[in-house]
Amino acid sequence: MTKKSPPVDASKVVPFPVTSAAPTKATRAAKLRSEQKWGVDVMAVGFCILPSLLFRAQHRLGLKSTHLAVILQLADFWWHDDKLPFPKKQLLAERLGLKEKQVQRLIRDLQDRGYVKRNVRKTPHGQTSNSYDLSGLVNKLKELAPEFLEAAAAKRKAERRGGLKAMSG
Repeated sequence: MTKKSPPVDASKVVPFPVTSAAPTKATRAAKLRSEQKWGVDVMAVGFCILPSLLFRAQHRLGLKSTHLAVILQLADFWWHDDKLPFPKKQLLAERLGLKEKQVQRLIRDLQDRGYVKRNVRKTPHGQTSNSYDLSGLVNKLKELAPEFLEAAAAKRKAERRGGLKAMSG
């Protein structure tokens, strides 16, 4: 017997931008690999591109799992480099299974560390959801990247034929 998925609340569906550019051969190949790995239906819901360094440097960045989860959620709303994400705290809380106050505290922690900058957004009717600038985190990752690249190169060099002897010779 196949389980049916619960109905989707349309108000909680996040629209994904549609691009008009024709996909390249590399783009189509990457899409196919992703669909093979995750499944067509899973990928049809959408995806978010993140640098591996964010995960590899989590401890170095001083990020607890809940901080990282908030960053992942914000990144899922950051579709264009020139447009900041602006999800409501309530939606972030629902996605994370936390209370809004907890999300607010986590975002404040990220702001205190310089990774996120909260920007107040207003409409003629008053304040709306904040936007979140992740450039502090991006800059910190850019600062850490050379060190991680150097370590990866040293590891590759040590693992190739001759190992460490080849390095000292």
